[in-house]
Amino acid sequence: MAAHDHASRTATVPDDGLDQRKAAILTAVVNEYISSAQPVGSQHVAGAPGVNVSSATVRAEMVALEGEGYLAQPHTSAGRIPTDKGYRFFVDHLTQPGTLDAARRRQVRDFFDHAHGEIEDMLERTSGLLADLTDCTAMVVGPAHGPAPVRSVQLVSLGSRVALAVVVLADGTVEKHPVEFPDDVPDTTLATAGQHLQGALRDHSLDSLPDAVGPTGDPQVDAVAAAGLEALRVVSGAGTGDQLYVGGPSRMAAAFDAVDTVRSVLTILEQQLVVVSLLRDVLDRGLSVAIGTEHGFEPLASCAIVVVPVSVEGGTSGTVGLLGPTRMNYPQALAAAQAVGEQLGARLGEVARS
Repeated sequence: MAAHDHASRTATVPDDGLDQRKAAILTAVVNEYISSAQPVGSQHVAGAPGVNVSSATVRAEMVALEGEGYLAQPHTSAGRIPTDKGYRFFVDHLTQPGTLDAARRRQVRDFFDHAHGEIEDMLERTSGLLADLTDCTAMVVGPAHGPAPVRSVQLVSLGSRVALAVVVLADGTVEKHPVEFPDDVPDTTLATAGQHLQGALRDHSLDSLPDAVGPTGDPQVDAVAAAGLEALRVVSGAGTGDQLYVGGPSRMAAAFDAVDTVRSVLTILEQQLVVVSLLRDVLDRGLSVAIGTEHGFEPLASCAIVVVPVSVEGGTSGTVGLLGPTRMNYPQALAAAQAVGEQLGARLGEVARS
């Protein structure tokens, strides 16, 4: 998704009916609250871009915005804070999603320039990169690797009766599973069985493995190959779903004062299926940002979610997302998720072609 598409992707209401001054005041309050995490008074807003009116006028407009549900006043003597509706207006009216500063852009570029090795390792480190860029909890959903064809199979000796079945898929994913044998297996037999497996399984996907591989004429090689095939079936049954990598979960602890909220959020992050389904649901509804109760998931009602699909050669092949408090820096979060998603898609495309 191109950067200029973000505003349209997040928009759910075409026109919220706020005049220019109220819109400028609301934007100023959101920006100040994102920065300070403190209720915002009229003095902070009066000189903001596009406002330029007296504090008394700002106060009156802030009271009106409170009445319309865009702002809330947590204490009688305090300033105002944005509501979920206020954040939604702010996000929907972003003229651009923000840009990463030069240092962060270089950090992303350097990371992917040196991102080699197994796909799982890269995805896990990508979640850490995104968390570092934004100070939010980052979520990376890797491509479901079931349909990817087998590139190579090896049986690696771990002892006279134990080997490791290693399969490399066309998308760069590497899967491993131990194989145990009832009798000693010579290295030469293991190597021959591995070559036989590779010849039989190449271009099959893990979710469409054959029932058996043909005989070689050597009963011991055939038995070892059959054991290796069974090990790969275990890999197939365990690993064809979406893979979730979470970076920086502890950052949520710093974002909330309430211990119960932190505990609730961290518990949710441990539930892979729930998180993957939540990210997919946000995207399916045509959103890039879900704020507060918009995502329909009560335990995360005090959080916002930013989601960007990862495109590989024209198709969606994963997702990057950010989870943070509703007062997250939306322009920066969108920019970081977009930059990382684009680079990750390009890297996965290179792996698929290699």
